[in-house]
Amino acid sequence: MANPLLGRIRVAAALAWTAHPAAAVSAAVLGVLSGVAPVATAWLTKLVLDAIIRGDGFAALAPAAAGLAVAGLAVIVLPHLAEYAKAQLRRSLRVLIYDRLFRAVNRHPGLSRFETPGFHDTLRLAYDASGNAPDRLVIGVLAIGQAIITLAGFAASLAAINPLMIVVIALAALPTARVELMLSRKRAEVMWDITPAMRRQVFFGDLLTRPEAAKEVRLFGLGDYLRTRMLDEVRDINRAERDVDRRALRSQGAMALLGSAVAAGGLIWAIAGAASGDISVGDVTVFVAAVAGVQAALTAIVRHWADVHNALLMFGHYMEVVAAEPDLPVPREPVALPALRRGIELRDVWFRYSDEHPWILRGVDLFIPYGRTVALVGVNGAGKSTLVKLLCRMYDPSKGRITWDGVDLRDVNPADLRGRIGAVFQDYMDYDLTAAENIQLGDLSAGRDQVREAARRAGVHDTIAALPRGYDTMLSRLFGDRDEQSGVSLSGGQWQRLALARAYLRQRQDLLILDEPSSGLDAQAEHEVHTGLRAYRGERTSVLISHRLGTVRDADLIVVLSEGRIAERGTHDELMASDGEYARLFTLQAAGDETGSSGGAGDDGPAESLRTTTPSTRSAGR
Repeated sequence: MANPLLGRIRVAAALAWTAHPAAAVSAAVLGVLSGVAPVATAWLTKLVLDAIIRGDGFAALAPAAAGLAVAGLAVIVLPHLAEYAKAQLRRSLRVLIYDRLFRAVNRHPGLSRFETPGFHDTLRLAYDASGNAPDRLVIGVLAIGQAIITLAGFAASLAAINPLMIVVIALAALPTARVELMLSRKRAEVMWDITPAMRRQVFFGDLLTRPEAAKEVRLFGLGDYLRTRMLDEVRDINRAERDVDRRALRSQGAMALLGSAVAAGGLIWAIAGAASGDISVGDVTVFVAAVAGVQAALTAIVRHWADVHNALLMFGHYMEVVAAEPDLPVPREPVALPALRRGIELRDVWFRYSDEHPWILRGVDLFIPYGRTVALVGVNGAGKSTLVKLLCRMYDPSKGRITWDGVDLRDVNPADLRGRIGAVFQDYMDYDLTAAENIQLGDLSAGRDQVREAARRAGVHDTIAALPRGYDTMLSRLFGDRDEQSGVSLSGGQWQRLALARAYLRQRQDLLILDEPSSGLDAQAEHEVHTGLRAYRGERTSVLISHRLGTVRDADLIVVLSEGRIAERGTHDELMASDGEYARLFTLQAAGDETGSSGGAGDDGPAESLRTTTPSTRSAGR
């Protein structure tokens, strides 16, 4: 079986060559020259000293002196040139690595990986590794190659003077190599262990600094509590890192003492040999330089290999993400998705998020006719939002199938399917981008006129036009210009209208999904939004989710979900006549309206239990 670490080195080398071939070659050549230069300097120094002691004239000294000057210049200049080449390679490599990492992330068409903590830990480590592990690998291997060249040159020098010293130094280096590799593995293990704590640290720090959280943090006096929670995570991280550092201090300190003892013994032998006339002064110079050079080269090899080994372990997380198969199967030869003309059908659809989770949907049979509006209602956990995820093929049913004019959604390209779907979700995204960009994300091919028209439909054009820079205003206090207060924070209702404008921007969709499109709006704004949506829906096939039952009464079909099953279905009048769960909830909301509940839709009454998610989930996307 092939060594996985060697495989990762080959991958990193191929990435380096792809990223910047000229910089990779330059770094390698300069590394070779940098490895030769110290050995040449030592031998040229020996020749000059021996010639001086023999009393040779300047003419005899000139070639060696000139060579020494060139070698000395090379020792000074080559590291700077090599560092420049490595920096060029490092920057190009980082772009390529990030590109491939996020191409791999985007290759997952579903949500399952992104809703799994283990994947987040792997992805975080992969992201961290992308920033430094590949160039650590490449630069580390180049540094090892340079050290090997230096080692070979000085080892040959020692062999000519005292071969026994080579054996002694090599034996002294073996424990050092073992210690460094052990520390490398330990650091990689600790990094994996502390990743959840690092995520929690970022989470608590984010709550302390994000403007979206500032209001509640101050109102409820949460600042010290969150600060303490964050510091607890930092202390746990520090404790784990400190244990490794202490082990490194003990082990590396002992190895440094061993190396010093070997060097001291060799120096005493060389001085004694020169005093007895067995070796020349030049030999002493070469010997001292060779002992120091061999030790330095061995130390460099061991240290760089330990760093490369650690980088290889971390690089494994990157390769795991890049090599991962899509979380949803994408057909090799997808079926072309026809224009919707008959309808969408769910046949005996069952779904749960894993074998350990309970069933969310239980044998759902539902037909969504073309050109009609189907409303989904039910209490929290009834399965409404999960059903919408299946319609968008963010997940596949555990059992059963969903068809689009008879075509199974599993047989089509998810990107083609989603290109036919427009949606407004209650947990919509607020992007720290300009107002125009926030809308244009609904259809990146749309022009400025189309963006403005979508904003007008959503009733947010006048709000945007009044901003400091109109549609070019940054909708974020965090990313506005440093010299100007140009960043603006919108209200929740204004953000919701922006999300609605994103949906309006998509003109080619066959299916429109409206998941609580007016939650958080006042009664007048809600009326305006739903009036606009009715006109916009027109002949489009629509799925509407709302806890405010007054907004779904004109739907062609109302479906009541309960515990993952369809409990009732029919028009508003039919369901009211049947006097079931829908009639009970509608009556409760109507009674709340009559007694003066704020918001006009039973916001404070029993029907509030129909909410699917809380608006606060939006802050996670900011």
